[in-house]
Amino acid sequence: MTTRFLGDTGYLLGRSLRHIARSPDTIVTTTIMPIAFLLLFVYVFGGAIETGTDSYVTYLLPGILLITIASGIAYTAFRLFMDMTNGIVERFQSMPIARSAILWAHVLTSLVANLISLVVVLLVALLMGFRSGAGVTAWLAVAGILLLVTLALTWLAVIPGLTAKSVDGAGGFSYPLIFLPFVSSAFVPTDSMPGPVRAFAEHQPATSIVNAIRDLFAQQPVGADIWVALGWCAGILVVSYAIAMNIYRRKVS
Repeated sequence: MTTRFLGDTGYLLGRSLRHIARSPDTIVTTTIMPIAFLLLFVYVFGGAIETGTDSYVTYLLPGILLITIASGIAYTAFRLFMDMTNGIVERFQSMPIARSAILWAHVLTSLVANLISLVVVLLVALLMGFRSGAGVTAWLAVAGILLLVTLALTWLAVIPGLTAKSVDGAGGFSYPLIFLPFVSSAFVPTDSMPGPVRAFAEHQPATSIVNAIRDLFAQQPVGADIWVALGWCAGILVVSYAIAMNIYRRKVS
């Protein structure tokens, strides 16, 4: 059963990746907005923002990486919605394949596409002056956090992909996720914010994730932030996966 599931998932993953290879504009579109934010905040607003660091691009990058992921998962919801409405999922279900392989193929496609987008944004940040003395272990920890964030948000994206009534509804859910880092420590320190906004910013997932990545880049002790970040990601992943699988079983039963 496991071998069949892996084989079916691998076949469907190849199908999805071929679609992306034929439409590289998906990657381009995903990276345009984060890069635009990076350019805007570093070169337009950066001189007026006090963060207590010498390099604003280094301070800003963790939040931009989160925005890149949030932008990318919108396409997961879109691709799944199109498969559902075009009858492709029903066609696959008529074949002797593992049912959950369809969802996992979309999720793994999201991981690959977002990895490419993150690398592109990181390269642009390097050209703009981003530098980090972090060692291999710290970089692996950053990669692990970003992978977990992508996995959690991708399963969250599966839900509107299965339930949306229109293309706009499938992709539109990502807008709050894209703007969540703006009300966090991603762009400015939270202690510069007014009371209620600061309270929200300090207790939402983007702040702990951004702080953990920033400390890893700066070779600083991560403290409790990394555990809070992992807790948020794991919680979102478990809940989203459970809800998505329940919806999917009801739709294909």
